[in-house]
Amino acid sequence: MTTALLTHADCLGHVTPEGHPEQVARLDHVLHALEPFDLLRIGAPVAEDRDLTRAHPQSYIDRIAAAAPAEGETALDSDTWMSPGSMNAARRGVGAAIRAVDAVLSGEASNAFCATRPPGHHAERETPMGFCLFGNAAIAAKHALDHHGLERVAVVDFDVHHGNGTQDLLWDEPRTLFISSQQSPLWPGTGAASERGAHDNVLNLPLAPGSDSASMRAAYIEQAFPRLHDFRPDLLILSAGFDAHREDPLAQLAWETEDFRWLTRELCRIAADQCGGRVVSLLEGGYDLAALAAAARAHVYELIEAGK
Repeated sequence: MTTALLTHADCLGHVTPEGHPEQVARLDHVLHALEPFDLLRIGAPVAEDRDLTRAHPQSYIDRIAAAAPAEGETALDSDTWMSPGSMNAARRGVGAAIRAVDAVLSGEASNAFCATRPPGHHAERETPMGFCLFGNAAIAAKHALDHHGLERVAVVDFDVHHGNGTQDLLWDEPRTLFISSQQSPLWPGTGAASERGAHDNVLNLPLAPGSDSASMRAAYIEQAFPRLHDFRPDLLILSAGFDAHREDPLAQLAWETEDFRWLTRELCRIAADQCGGRVVSLLEGGYDLAALAAAARAHVYELIEAGK
């Protein structure tokens, strides 16, 4: 068994204005960092509308498709942009997440990492935001539940920004557990500990600006890991944002590369105990290119070690 890497060159076709932090170079740096690894490399397919409608109404999908410009870039809001290749890139992101779930649940791969862009965890049911168009992680979870018949799926989001979109899309889904650690206060302003989901299926771990390794590890050891053990997921999905790194320009947490390694290792251990090691990880944020590459490499290294 091995770790699968799902990506596609079309994800480089999502172009943002010069100086935008969610840039093509992000994916280039991640893929370059992963080149030396022995991975099962799978091309990300294009998700169809029936995949997207697991989380978004058709009217929203049509609106996003219609917003794509014929040339140049257009803004959906102050942060979220589209270029002519953005819709196809976003469909590849969803397609990668779904294909990764299929690969892991079928035994084709022990676990998987999806290196795609744009990210997805801020996209709400009918609102694109935070660089995101579609809710990749939530769609992957719903696919695992409804297509594969799993009983419980957990999503852990360690991006520095709260995964408001995933929370919105899974809020009413009792078969899921959504856990998110994030800097607070910070955009988008959600993620309070009091936000618990319609079925007590949400756990938020707000971290104060400047929080370091000790604070993060304590939050996961004392709160997140016990909830995962109690939930007993059949599959673990990770929203792997690397912008909690101390070098990231968009936030003020102080994680080191080693913290991403530790967190991945511990989550994989829980997955080994609870669901046969079945983990699907999706790239979210990370905007210092060198820190992103180093943290993503450490993350995937631990996935590979866990899958042996």
